[in-house]
Amino acid sequence: MFAGYTERHFDMAKARNGRLRRKDGVWDPLKTSATDKHRAEAVPKTPQTLSPAYRLAYADEDFLCREELRPIRLQLELMKPEMLLTERGIKSTVVMFGGARIPAPGQSAWAARNETQRANLEAASVYYDEARKFARLCSKYSAGFDFHEYVVVTGGGPGVMEAGNRGAADEGAPSIGLNIVLPHEQAPNVYVTPELSFNFHYFAIRKMHFMVRAKAIAVFPGGFGTLDEFFECLTLIQTGRMEKMPLILFGEKFWRSIIDFEALAEFGTIAPDDVDLISFVDTADAAWKIIEDFYEHHE
Repeated sequence: MFAGYTERHFDMAKARNGRLRRKDGVWDPLKTSATDKHRAEAVPKTPQTLSPAYRLAYADEDFLCREELRPIRLQLELMKPEMLLTERGIKSTVVMFGGARIPAPGQSAWAARNETQRANLEAASVYYDEARKFARLCSKYSAGFDFHEYVVVTGGGPGVMEAGNRGAADEGAPSIGLNIVLPHEQAPNVYVTPELSFNFHYFAIRKMHFMVRAKAIAVFPGGFGTLDEFFECLTLIQTGRMEKMPLILFGEKFWRSIIDFEALAEFGTIAPDDVDLISFVDTADAAWKIIEDFYEHHE
């Protein structure tokens, strides 16, 4: 019955009928939520239409922020980045954690509260360089997969996070930033790919997004936040809730000075071989070699 009809004929009929297919190709004659949102905004202003009760529930920010809606907000923070990353075709990531307070080489330690901190933080700028180089190595390999695999993901902030996104940008690669709302102002660093720059309210959901595509985790010197992220990953691997993968600590002297892993094993609160879940490195090349060996990427 469609003999002689072309795709153009169907497009013309679609235009006349005002109906569109969804992005997945399914025919959907219903008006979209976005259409009705715009229509609702254009209604005459009366005491009834200006009442908060009249707002469309999905377009009512005050309603969505109610305490009872917390489960919905959790779900939205899980779904939004997942949907956008899937649409971008990102299949795996390399996670980079590290201190926001570590400056780039030659820059002053803005977060230092005394001269000792200033000296330590400015000396730690070597980790900024190594983080940037490590991200370049990951991104160079990612290019062979059209930037769908081994995509660098950071917390999106300054310091080591900036270095990671910057290293990806050096290679012309996309990178992800998972920022979070904090009491003090924190904008995403300028090297995060804008379309992959996300913002979170819930730390727990943010952590999930760090983990769900991870093929390797690199942890640089940092503070409480970095320690929290590191131990979360380590616990998931130790308990078998996440597949074993390279868990790499940059700066062996730093890490061994603040955490006595062997003492935990000696005391018996972890198994002796749990210490082997961690690899220590001081350079980006050594870290990438661990990933190459683990996934047998040698040519």
